[in-house]
Amino acid sequence: MASEYQITAGFMPLLDSAVLVTAKEKGFAEAEGVALTLVRETSWANIRDRLAVSHFQVAHMLAPMPVACNLGLTPLTVPTIAPMALGLGGNAVTVSNALWALMADYGAMPDFDPMTSGSALKKIAIDRGAKSERPLRFAVVHPYSGHNYELRYWLAACGLDFARDVEIVIVPPPLMVDALASGTIDGYCVGEPWNTAAVLKGYGRIATLKAAIWRSSPEKVLGVGALWAEENPDALAALLRSLCRSAQWCQGPENRSELAQLLSKPGYVGQSADWMLPALDGRLPSGAGETRAVADFFVPFAKAATFPWKSHALWFYSQMVRWGQVAHTSEHATIARETYRPDLYRAALKPLGVALPVANAKVEGALKFATPVGSAGASLTLGPDGFFDGGLFDPDRLDAYIDRQKD
Repeated sequence: MASEYQITAGFMPLLDSAVLVTAKEKGFAEAEGVALTLVRETSWANIRDRLAVSHFQVAHMLAPMPVACNLGLTPLTVPTIAPMALGLGGNAVTVSNALWALMADYGAMPDFDPMTSGSALKKIAIDRGAKSERPLRFAVVHPYSGHNYELRYWLAACGLDFARDVEIVIVPPPLMVDALASGTIDGYCVGEPWNTAAVLKGYGRIATLKAAIWRSSPEKVLGVGALWAEENPDALAALLRSLCRSAQWCQGPENRSELAQLLSKPGYVGQSADWMLPALDGRLPSGAGETRAVADFFVPFAKAATFPWKSHALWFYSQMVRWGQVAHTSEHATIARETYRPDLYRAALKPLGVALPVANAKVEGALKFATPVGSAGASLTLGPDGFFDGGLFDPDRLDAYIDRQKD
């Protein structure tokens, strides 16, 4: 029997493509009448552009990228929505062995703590400045990425100055490890498995984690062409249901080994399953053959991990303003807020009986403990969440938050 809906999705070879890969490989898409074709890409720019020219109907996409598209910050701009997130967490900051040795001299420990690691980097930056050496050079995957904003948030909170102490360059994820090994960069922020890979190959050390900088924060979303979504609501709803089932499967500890094997196939991440398992198990290599347990490193489904919170979209927007990518206006803030579409998420997933938050936004950083919250369907627990420096982001006080970030 032919599938009712034909959908092509672009993706990057990263662990957090898991929900899309599993939807196809485990039959969740087919069960919803979706013939899902997955196309592996080599850069986020290609993902963005091919969605814009309708090569893809949907895509594995950096969480801030749909907001940037709708603000007119990208080439080939077309209206793009994010009706679903593809999980929480999943990235980290890795530094070269040489830089780690200096950081250790200044008190950094192999515990992934962002405060001590950031303090060490600040001291190193002061030393380099005194010797007229070049700034530290870190790579991120795209200017409009969570990696860029979280790396900047972390380093700025630790006192580093991007006009003097740190240079940020763009490198596609699969090239990060080689760039580090060659000495071209001193460190990078990227999704898994490219942090674990550097440690296991002996090229670097993980300094800190997304899950420590901003706990329970989004990494990738399902980017969808707004016109296609409007013209094909049933197809989109079917896809969202299949991805929800897929995310539930990915969350199961009993499925981690099989998931790592699926992702390791040449058409997907195409790397050793041993590179995927540490992130899936939440036990990351800290160096010297040791591992360290990390709570909530990568969360595919629990804690409303697939819900497209408008507060997430607005925090990314606040960072675009902070770093001079866009001017802050009420119109721009509205565009950012309306890019994430929890209304579509709820409508599609209501028949499944899964937990659906009753709110569209929340104060990021307010939950210090796991907390039951109001929901439709199944019960829902959120948190702990929040920023490593104790900061809070209240989307209802966006103007004040942006004002506080000004230099």
